[in-house]
Amino acid sequence: MISLSPATFLVTILNITILFFILRALLFKPVSKFMAGRTKKVEDALAQAEKERNQSKQLLASYEERIRQAEGEAEAIIREARENSRQEADRIVAEGKASAERMIASARGQIDVERQAALAVFKAEAAALVVAAASRLLRRDLNQEDNRRLAASLLAEIARGKASRGGSGQGAAGE
Repeated sequence: MISLSPATFLVTILNITILFFILRALLFKPVSKFMAGRTKKVEDALAQAEKERNQSKQLLASYEERIRQAEGEAEAIIREARENSRQEADRIVAEGKASAERMIASARGQIDVERQAALAVFKAEAAALVVAAASRLLRRDLNQEDNRRLAASLLAEIARGKASRGGSGQGAAGE
C-alpha cells in the first residue's frame, strides 16, 4: 500500500502547485486568450450580421416603396392611355359624324340642283309639246309671242293643279 508521510504529502502539494503555475502559464493563459478572442470574433460576427440584417430590411423597404411607386406610375399611365384613347375615339366618331353630315348635305344639295335641272328640262319639253300640240290644232305656226304666252299659261295651269293636289309630284305628265 501507499504510505502517506507528511514529507511526501508536502512534496506532492508543492509539485501540484508548481505544475499548476507552469500549466497556467503555458496552457491556461493561451487557451483563455484564444477563447476570449474567439468569443470576441463571434460577438463581432453577430453584430455584423445584425447590422447587415438591418441594412437588408432597409433595402427591402426601399425596394417595396419603389415597387409601389412604379405600380402607381403604371396605373397612372394606363389611366392616361385609356383617357387618351377614349378622347381619340370620341374625336374620330365626331369627325365621322361631321363627314357623314357634310356628305348628306352635299347629296341633298346635288339632288336639289338635279331636281331643278330636271324641272327646267321638263318645263321646256312641256312647253315645246304644248306649242306643237297647239300648232297642230290650229294647223298653223304660232309666232314667238304666242308661243311664250301659251307656255306661260300652261305652266300656270300645271302649277295650280300641282298646288291643289298638295304637290304630289306627278304634274302634267301624270294627267
